[in-house]
Amino acid sequence: MREIEQRTLSELGLEGSLSGVYDGQWRAGRAGTVDVVNPATGEVLASVGLGDRADYDACVERACDAFRQWRITPPPARGELIRRLGNELRKHKKSLGMLVTLEAGKIVSEGQGEVQEMIDMCDFGVGLSRQLYGLTIASERPHHRLFEQWHPLGPVGIITSFNFPVAVWAWNSAVATVCGDPTLWKPSPRTPLTAIAVMRICEPILREFELPGLMTLCLAEGIEPGGWMADDVRLPLISATGSCRMGKALAPRVASRLGRSLLELGGNNAAIVTESADMELVVRAVVFAAVGTAGQRCTTLRRLFVHRSTRDALVERLVHVYRQLPIGDPWDEKTLVGPLIGEEAVGAMERALEQARAEGGEVVCGGERLDRKGYFVTPAIVVSDSDLPVSHVETFAPILYVRSYDDFDEAIRWNNDVPQGLSSAVFTERLKEAERFLSPAGSDCGIANVNIGTSGAEIGGAFGGEKETGGGREAGSDAWKAYMRRQTCTINYGSDLPLAQGIRFDI
Repeated sequence: MREIEQRTLSELGLEGSLSGVYDGQWRAGRAGTVDVVNPATGEVLASVGLGDRADYDACVERACDAFRQWRITPPPARGELIRRLGNELRKHKKSLGMLVTLEAGKIVSEGQGEVQEMIDMCDFGVGLSRQLYGLTIASERPHHRLFEQWHPLGPVGIITSFNFPVAVWAWNSAVATVCGDPTLWKPSPRTPLTAIAVMRICEPILREFELPGLMTLCLAEGIEPGGWMADDVRLPLISATGSCRMGKALAPRVASRLGRSLLELGGNNAAIVTESADMELVVRAVVFAAVGTAGQRCTTLRRLFVHRSTRDALVERLVHVYRQLPIGDPWDEKTLVGPLIGEEAVGAMERALEQARAEGGEVVCGGERLDRKGYFVTPAIVVSDSDLPVSHVETFAPILYVRSYDDFDEAIRWNNDVPQGLSSAVFTERLKEAERFLSPAGSDCGIANVNIGTSGAEIGGAFGGEKETGGGREAGSDAWKAYMRRQTCTINYGSDLPLAQGIRFDI
């Protein structure tokens, strides 16, 4: 194990004393250090220096300096920087993916997949750099041209969480960069090594473009640094990924200065399984969605509503698969379920299952902590014939609540009956049920799938959710507009001055 850790850190230049502050150069950090723990062993991987308010301000100032030059750089030239970054990520995919595994506990294929998602976002950003389209609008006035264009917004603050330690930064940074915006990254103190590694990959490219402050990093512990960003008028947009509680604290502070928030918060995702569903497909989709990343995805499947005629049979099949899931070292390619991120996550799962039992739920499998180093649990299935209040609360752990339904519209209401609105799914072979689920009266989530699970979104679509999930959209589609400012322009190429709406004002 130590050999894998040392080799990975060495390949990414993470040996010796490490700093979590980069503003075009690496700063020592003046606020102490944080120990980075491998959740599969409970042992310290490395210690990283933390930034203080002065370090933070230095990063923001460098980003502001970079903005003055980058905003007038042609977008296709911005895309060239992102193309170069994508190529470098390809070279480091294996080692960076393994670092995700060591630091966040993701299994090998998920660690590699997260880096591939970064590469995909870079490819998307390169194409986007030539497609930042405006509009030509019909003017009601003769000899006037009315049009709309988009300009860079300014430095963007990016707050990421431990469960996607690098992909979410790429969702934001690849798009923000081609839109003309520098970025300041505040990673989770649980997973700073991957952030440092990414900045080291970026560093020579930024120097070649003579813009070292275009992408900056400031690791600082606790909630105070998020407050610095929320209150900072120099950052017109704060993109934050994390809990609903975090978002509710941050958004009002950003709004108080009339800044913009792009929030990707919690999810309490459901799937409906109808009596016509393909059960082979259902089993595979449900298991991945419910136990992937050990249940630590915002898109994790947490609630399953199954038609009464098929519930018992489906639960029996799911229990059979759950009991055979390979749980263990995430760097072992045979493993499918790795560890939770830490001791508090294990405790949260134990408390949720205890509450489920008290509310009348039956834990039909899983929920035990493994007797080994690290933070390993067995994924749990809870069955109930009634609504469990605990199922309305997102627990970041592999717990699947199963309930039977009789009426399809009833199941849709249950799908929507939680504060969050991120991802949802229906499994059916009936066109009418699929269309009802996708209709305005169907799922109220930002993501609605038919015959696939709730997790595993592609970067081409805008990612995000409604209600307490925050309403933000990242990655594909037209999510780029959040990183730019819209400008409506009118050109009068005539010699008269007609006014809109037929107003006359003769002098």
